[in-house]
Formats: sequence, structure tokens, C-alpha cells
Amino acid sequence: MNDRSVAAACEVALWLDARGCEAVLVTDDAEACAMPLRGVSRSEIGEPGLAVALGGDGTILKAVHLLAGVDAPILGVNLGRLGFLSGAEESELFSALESVLAGEARIERRATLQALVDVGGREAGRFHALNEVFVGRGGGARVVELEVCVNGARLWDFPCDGVIVATPTGSTAYALSAGGPIVSPDVRGIVLVPVAPHTLDSRPVVIGPSDTVEISCPNRARADACVTVDGDQVPCRRALDSVTIRAGEHDVRLLKPDGKGFIEVLADKFLGA
Repeated sequence: MNDRSVAAACEVALWLDARGCEAVLVTDDAEACAMPLRGVSRSEIGEPGLAVALGGDGTILKAVHLLAGVDAPILGVNLGRLGFLSGAEESELFSALESVLAGEARIERRATLQALVDVGGREAGRFHALNEVFVGRGGGARVVELEVCVNGARLWDFPCDGVIVATPTGSTAYALSAGGPIVSPDVRGIVLVPVAPHTLDSRPVVIGPSDTVEISCPNRARADACVTVDGDQVPCRRALDSVTIRAGEHDVRLLKPDGKGFIEVLADKFLGA
């Protein structure tokens, strides 16, 4: 966290303590705070009644991964630029908290993805995403060749920079930059977007929430693909075999004290209406 976020976190913790709520900070943030506030490690977080993420949309993503499936509502307060996922601006911080504590804030349930990564013939890990899973070339300049199957039926097989598999929430992130559609979070679906495909007949596709996507590297000479989950790269020391992606088992709950719906936020943040 930067100095601005740390200062805001300290103020929020003291404000909550004064109202009878036990407030804790992640250990690193607590150490950066000049006030004697309790810090907890990732393993000590438990199941909080509320998580407050102070920063931009990236901070909310970090909070989601820090909670790792814990069903705690998240209030995002925008201290960054866009703040598309946030429920309040910095100037609305304490009025938003009042609304949350009074039980007046609207809750948006956001779908997630789970990805099973196989590397070198073995399972390399299972990962969860709120925005997207990207499979594609890493730091090198060479394209990768990917085969994309949905429920066992082949959809794409082409050289490309990569393929984005996104939630409706992630449709306004990397997927949007790659030419994908904007999908309301009320729609239960999975968005597939090719990135720089070397073909003339590829288009983004929206599939159902119960569908399973498998991305593999049929050409071992072009199998140096990497996997990125919500912007964080998965360590892969060997050639990628496949990534299997399906809807996650748990939703993320985002608090919206201002009551604005998706279209209002979209018009305000993206369209300047």
C-alpha cells in the first residue's frame, strides 16, 4: 500500500474500533501504520464480517485472493483512477461505512472462475479468478499455438498471442482491451476472447456458466505458453500441457452503498455520460 492508502486504512480501523467493531489490518499494512493497530497474517484472517479494500480495482482483486474463498462482503473504496469495481469514492468513505454497518448497502454477487493447470504431465495448481484467466505467450516475442475446446468440442486452433477466459466482471478489464463484449454481471456466462489470433475468422464467444473450457498446446514447438490469473503469472518451469477452466464454486460479494447499478457505473466510468 502507498502512504495514502495506509493513512486511510488507519483512519478506517480507528473509526470502526470507536463503533465497537474489531478492526484488523494485514500485517504489512499494520506495520506501516504509525498507530498501534492489530495486524494479522493471511492464515489468521479467518472469516471477517467485512473487508475494506482501499485503492483501485487491483486492490479489490488482491482482497479477493487474500480472502481465498471466504464469503466476506468487500467494500472497495476508490483511491485510484478508474475504480469500476468500487462501491464508494474516497470522499464517500465514512458515509459508505455508515451505510454498510446499518445494513443499507446493496450487495452484488460476482461470478468467479477456477482453473486447473497441468504442466509436465502433472497438476501444477488450482487457481481462482474474479476477472480472468489468460493463457498465452509470456515475455518472448514468439506466438503460441493454442487449441481451445468447450465441453470437449474444438472451438479454435490457431497461432496467437493468447486467449482470455473472463467472467462478466472481467469483461470490462483485459477482455475489453482485446475486443471482447461488455457483459453485465447479472449474466451468468463465460467470455472467451482471442488475443491477436493469426487468422481472419475468430470472434469473441460467450458460453454458458456450466460449460468447461480446456486450452492446450498441440504443437510442442510452440508450447512456451504462460498462465496469468487476475494479472498474476502462475510459475511454470516446464512446458504447459493444458488449462481447464470452469465457473468457480463461490461468488464474490461486492458492497454498493451508493446504490448505483451496472449501467449507471458503466456510463459514468467508461462512457462519460
